[in-house]
Amino acid sequence: MSASSSRPSYAAVLRLSHARRTFGAALLGRLSYGTVSLAMMLAVNRATGSYVVAGTVMALFGVMSVLLSPARAALVDRYGPRRALGPMAMSYASLLAVLAAVSWRPGAPVALVAGAAVAAGACTPPLGPTMRAVWGEVVRDKALLQRAYGLDGVAEEVLFVSGPLVVGGLLRFAPPAAGVALSAVLVASGTLAFVSSPVVRGVRPTPAVKSARRPRGGRALLQPVVVAGGVGLSLGAVDLLVVAFAEQRHHGDDVVAWVLAALSAGSALGGLLNGAFEWRTNARVRLPLLAAGLGLALAAAGLAPGLLALTVAVACAGLFVAPALTTAYLIADESAPPGFRTQAGAWVNTAVNAGGSAGAATVGLLVTHAPLGLCFALAGTVALLAAAVPAGSRMPTPTTA
Repeated sequence: MSASSSRPSYAAVLRLSHARRTFGAALLGRLSYGTVSLAMMLAVNRATGSYVVAGTVMALFGVMSVLLSPARAALVDRYGPRRALGPMAMSYASLLAVLAAVSWRPGAPVALVAGAAVAAGACTPPLGPTMRAVWGEVVRDKALLQRAYGLDGVAEEVLFVSGPLVVGGLLRFAPPAAGVALSAVLVASGTLAFVSSPVVRGVRPTPAVKSARRPRGGRALLQPVVVAGGVGLSLGAVDLLVVAFAEQRHHGDDVVAWVLAALSAGSALGGLLNGAFEWRTNARVRLPLLAAGLGLALAAAGLAPGLLALTVAVACAGLFVAPALTTAYLIADESAPPGFRTQAGAWVNTAVNAGGSAGAATVGLLVTHAPLGLCFALAGTVALLAAAVPAGSRMPTPTTA
C-alpha cells in the first residue's frame, strides 16, 4: 500500500497496493466471528439438550474472548502479525474443530464441550484490531485513513448481519456443529491469507519505548474506550428492548429481526457518510457529539407509539453507531504510543463487546420492573454519560505481554 492518495475516497482506499487482497483476507477470517456465536449456541444446545448449558458455555466463551483481547493484541504488537496471529488462529480453529466434533451428535459430555469452548475463546485472534493497525501503519494521509476505517466499520456491520444468515442456510443441509466447523475453516484460511499478504509481511513489531510509559502515552485513551463501552452497553440493551416491545405489542418474532436490521442498515449508512465527509472538527470533539446523538435517538425510541415509529427511531440511532466507533478507533490509533497500536484498538473493541454484554444483562433485570419507555431512556442516558468524559482524561498505558 502507498502512504497516501490524491483522491481520498473509498475507491482510492481499495486501489492502494495489495489493499483488496489484504482487506479481503481479513474479512474472510472475521466472517467467522459472525457465524460462530449462533452456530455454537445451537450446537451446544443440541449436543447437551440444555438451554442453561448452552447459555453458560456462550457466556464463558464470550468472557474469555473479550477480556483477553488486549493481551492477545499485545502479542501482535510485540511479535508482529505474522508471528503472533498464525499460532493464535490455528489454535482457535483447532479448538473449534474439536468442539464441532464432540457436539456433532446429542449426548456430548458437558465438561468436554465447555472446555473446548472456553479454550477457543482464550485464543480468539484479534483480526479486527490488527487490520485497523495495518491501515494505520501504511496509510499516512488522515483523510484517506478515515475512509479506510469507515470502510472497515461498514464491512464489519455487514459481516455480523450476514454471518447468521450463512449459518441459517447451512442448517438446511447439516447439523449446527457444521456451522462451528465452518467458523474454524473461515478463521484459519482468512488469517493465513492475511498474514501472507505483502503488506502484512512488511509490518514489523515496534518495541515499546520507555517514553510510552510516561503519562502522555495513555493520554486521551480513556475517552474512546469509555465512549465505546457506552455505545456497546446501549446497543446491548436495544436488542432486548426491541424483543420486549414486540411482545408487549403482540408482534411476531420476525418483527424483531426487521427492526434490528434497520439498526444495522442505519449504522452502515452512517459509517459510509462519516467516512466520505470532509470533517473540519477534531475527532475528539466529534466523538462525544456522535455518542450524544445516539443517546438522544434511543431516548426518542422509547416514545415510539408504534412499530413504524420505533423502526425509524432505531434506524436514526444506528446512524451514529458506526461513526462513533470509527472515530473512537481513530482516536485510539492516534493516541497509541510506539508498540501499542494493536492494543489501543483492542481496548476499544473490548469496551464495545463488554458493554454489549453488560447492557443485555442489565436491561434483562430492568425490563420486567420498569416501563419500556424508561428503559429506552436509560439506555440512551448511558451513551450521554459516556459522551461527557473529558477528552484529556488519562488511563494507565497497557502493559506489554
